[in-house]
Amino acid sequence: MAKRGYHHGNLRQALVDGALELIEEKGPTGFTLSEAAKRAGVTPAAVYRHFEGREDLIAECALQGHMIFGDLMEYAYSTGGPSALSAFEATGRAYLAFARKYPGHYMAMFESGVSLHASAELASAVKRSKAVLETAAAALSENIPVEKRPPAAMFSAHIWAMSHGVVELFARGTPGANTPFPPEDLLETGIGIYLRGLGLVAPDA
Repeated sequence: MAKRGYHHGNLRQALVDGALELIEEKGPTGFTLSEAAKRAGVTPAAVYRHFEGREDLIAECALQGHMIFGDLMEYAYSTGGPSALSAFEATGRAYLAFARKYPGHYMAMFESGVSLHASAELASAVKRSKAVLETAAAALSENIPVEKRPPAAMFSAHIWAMSHGVVELFARGTPGANTPFPPEDLLETGIGIYLRGLGLVAPDA
């Protein structure tokens, strides 16, 4: 691959962009700093002007991913529809859309093993994106008596896990390659079954 170089002195972002490409191609643990430097068109020594090492570079990829992800989740929730259920389901669709459009970011965020507390900025970005789903979950449970109401953090985490599972099993590679059902349909029906089981939505909703 020809060296792309970097413009206006933005070496830091050029390294992030190169790392994201490598993560998508080889996974978050399958590349070296030297390869990232080569993608940016600089020497390996230049990397250390901006990052302490590969984990620090991946953490920056994860941070940028969480910032994009948080924007998408907030937008999906605010425009998802007139009901708490439709808004909640919109966040699930946004999760799948993000994983498809930003695979390098997604893997850096959820599959690299990078500490969510690698920096205060990363921890804040993670908290923000999680808060969207917890807010949506809390809105769904408002009509349930407090003593019977499941913790929003608990069932929003379950939905997050379900979304991640659909991405990993059915939304990677060629769409529909592993299932006759669209990933969005799988997630939506799964969310519906789960929420009805908790009594968060009526059986005929």
